[in-house]
Amino acid sequence: MDSSSHDIRCMSAQSNHALPNGYQLMDYRIVRKIGGGGFSLVYLAYDVNDRAVAIKEYLPANLVRRGENDAVVPITDANLQSFRYGMRFFFEEGRSLARILHPNVVRVENFFRANDTVYMVMRYERGKTLQEYIRSHRVEIRESFLRRIFAELLNGLREVHTQKLLHLDIKPSNIYIRMDGSPVLIDFGAARQTIATEQPKLMSMYTPGFAAPEQYTDPTLLGPWTDIYSVGATMYACLAGGAPAAADARLTNDKLLPAVKSWRGKYAPELLAIIDACLQLDHLARPQSVFALQKAIMETTDLIIKPPTLLKSIRNTLYKDIF
Repeated sequence: MDSSSHDIRCMSAQSNHALPNGYQLMDYRIVRKIGGGGFSLVYLAYDVNDRAVAIKEYLPANLVRRGENDAVVPITDANLQSFRYGMRFFFEEGRSLARILHPNVVRVENFFRANDTVYMVMRYERGKTLQEYIRSHRVEIRESFLRRIFAELLNGLREVHTQKLLHLDIKPSNIYIRMDGSPVLIDFGAARQTIATEQPKLMSMYTPGFAAPEQYTDPTLLGPWTDIYSVGATMYACLAGGAPAAADARLTNDKLLPAVKSWRGKYAPELLAIIDACLQLDHLARPQSVFALQKAIMETTDLIIKPPTLLKSIRNTLYKDIF
């Protein structure tokens, strides 16, 4: 449940760090490693009731290694402080996510310390990532699918923001499509408690193409609009089959072709305009809240069934909410 091409490369580089299959970790039995990146590993495991769970282990490959008795130890003494600081933040992430009970946000059921690191236990979801869905539907993704998935997903993101959390790594590989077709937002490894709180000075974690400009230039500007940029980039990727140009490159020379031009005639122009609004480089030009973005999507969805005579008034309301 935690994947991207970059993460897969990291997994291969640190495969010897994974806990072995069959390992007993507190009340959980590890089945196998199922994902991971540069900062953590994810395992499929079973609890005492033989119920499948996903367990995320804090294991930053650049700071620590697996030592004797499976304990996690710093690679150098100089890494100890950074590792402990990150571990504390990882633990706080688990504490914050455990308060979120929403069907479109991964459910954190437990978190604990063991092996001199921290583990987060999440509900195991069956299905596939949006990235896998995009790859299997390279011809064209239906607009109805796009609207439904993101309308539901934004319900979850809205709850995340209500808890004063930012995800900061929304992308197709961090959106899981369950077997029943419902989306769930996963992998909060880059999450930050930055809404109305002071920004902690942690190592930057972002995915080029999906990260907002302020994640590169000025972390003090992070806010709900930062995740909204990533939502727009993810919607853009659904249409393009891949990530849009990275924000740092766009700041220097913006060659990103707007969605309203790229897919004119294939998707509703109002929907394409929303995607472009989310991808504005100026954070103040984007929708400023998930509620504003949801409202815009819902109103443009109504255009499908409302008489054409209402088009002008609804479009005026849409752009007022976005800008």
